[in-house]
Amino acid sequence: MSDRTAAETVLAGVPERGTAELLDLRKRYLNPTLSVSYREPLKIVRGEGVWLYDQHGEAYLDMVNNVCHVGHCHPRVVAAGQAQMAQLNTNTRYLHDNIVEYAMRLVATLPAPLSVVFLTNSGTEANDLALRLARAHTKKRGVLVLDHAYHGHSPSMVELSPYKFNGKGGEGQAAHVGVVDMPDVYQGAFRDPVAAGKQYADLLPAEITGLRERGFDPAVFYCESLLGCGGQIVLPDGYLRDAYATVRAAGGVCLADEVQVGFGRAGDHFWAFERQGVVPDILTVGKPIGNGHPIGAVVTTPEIAASFVTGMEYFNTFGGNPVSCAIALAVLDVIQEERLQDNAREVGNLVMEGLRELQRHHACIGDVRGCGLFIGAELVSDTAARTPDRAKAKQVVEAMKARHVLLSTEGPADNVLKIKPPVVFGRRDAAEFLEKLDAVLREI
Repeated sequence: MSDRTAAETVLAGVPERGTAELLDLRKRYLNPTLSVSYREPLKIVRGEGVWLYDQHGEAYLDMVNNVCHVGHCHPRVVAAGQAQMAQLNTNTRYLHDNIVEYAMRLVATLPAPLSVVFLTNSGTEANDLALRLARAHTKKRGVLVLDHAYHGHSPSMVELSPYKFNGKGGEGQAAHVGVVDMPDVYQGAFRDPVAAGKQYADLLPAEITGLRERGFDPAVFYCESLLGCGGQIVLPDGYLRDAYATVRAAGGVCLADEVQVGFGRAGDHFWAFERQGVVPDILTVGKPIGNGHPIGAVVTTPEIAASFVTGMEYFNTFGGNPVSCAIALAVLDVIQEERLQDNAREVGNLVMEGLRELQRHHACIGDVRGCGLFIGAELVSDTAARTPDRAKAKQVVEAMKARHVLLSTEGPADNVLKIKPPVVFGRRDAAEFLEKLDAVLREI
C-alpha cells in the first residue's frame, strides 16, 4: 500500500460534509469566537506549494500563509515528519540527536551572543517563556510594547498586545505595560523617513517614566522586527538601534519577535532585525519554523539563560520532541537548498515594483511598503489626506478571492492589503497576482 493510499484510507473514516453543514457544526460544537475568512467561506482540502485547493479541485493562489513558509505540504518536510514519527516521538528527558542538531543549526544562523535555545510549541509559548526569562534576568516586571502589536493569545501575551486589549472584548491597558506609538512613516506623527527612526525612538523615555510612576521598572521591550498587525510596516532606519539603547540604559532587555518574519522572508537578511543593524537580547520565533507543524523557539544569551536557572525546572512535554525537530531541520535544509531567501528578495522586489506601477494608475493605493515577501499596500479614499479606506480593502479581498487569489487585510484601520505568501512564491505567481489586482481595481 502506497503512502498516499494509506493516508486516504485513514481519512476515509471522516465523513465529507458540505460548507453549510460544516458551518452549522462549527457553531454547535466549536468555540464561537473562531472566525472564518471571506463572505462565502472556503472549504480547503489540499495544499501544494503556493496553492490551496477546495473540495471541487479549484486552485487558489495563497498570498497570506506565512505559516507554510517553504510551501504547503513540501515533500521534504512531510517525509522528515513521517519518517521520525514512525520511529520515535518522546520528550526531552531522553537524549536524542535531533534536538541538539536543530539547536546548533538554528544558532549558526544568528549573531553572537544569541546561542542558548529553548524549544516550544508555538510563537505564543515562545513569547510567554521569553517574558519569564526577561523578568528572571532583570528582576523587574514592566514591559514596553508598540501600539497595535500582537504577541500571542495566552493571558500574559494578551496583556502585551494592544491589538487585543484595546480591541473588542479587551480589558484595556494593564499598569505594568507601557505602549509606544508605532513608527509608521505613512500615517504616524513623524513622516520623514530619514529622521523618523530617532523621532519615534525618542518616545520611549516618556513611557519608561510612566511605568515607573505606576511602580514598574522596565524588564523588556517587545518589538516585531517588521510590524504585522500594525499594517505590514517596515521600521524606519535607526529605530531599533536608538530604542534598544534607551531600554538597555533603563535596565531592561530587548526582544525581537520574529514569529511572522524570520527565516529569510525579509530577503536581504535571514533575520529581519539584521536590517536595523542590531542584535536583540532575546529572539522569539514560531509559524515558519515548522512549515505548519506546531513548533516555536526562544534564543537568548548565556547570561540571560543563566538567570533562569533558579532551581525550578523548565519542562515542556512536547517542546523539542524528535518529530518537531526533524521537521524543523528539514525546513532549514529546504530554505538553503532551494535558495528561498534569495527568492524572497527577488520576487518580493518584483511584487513591490508592480504594486508601485499600479499605484501610478490607481489613486486608491496610498502606500506600498515592505521587504522580501513581507509587503503591504495601504488603500485610501483621499491620497492627500491619507484617509484609510477599509471598505475598499474588503471589496478588493473579496473580488480577488472570486478570481482565486487569497488576500487579507491588516492595520489599525484594517485597510492594508497584507501580502506574505509562502517564500516559494515565484515570478509567474507574482505576475498573476498583479494582473488580477489591476483588473479588480479597475472594476471597483
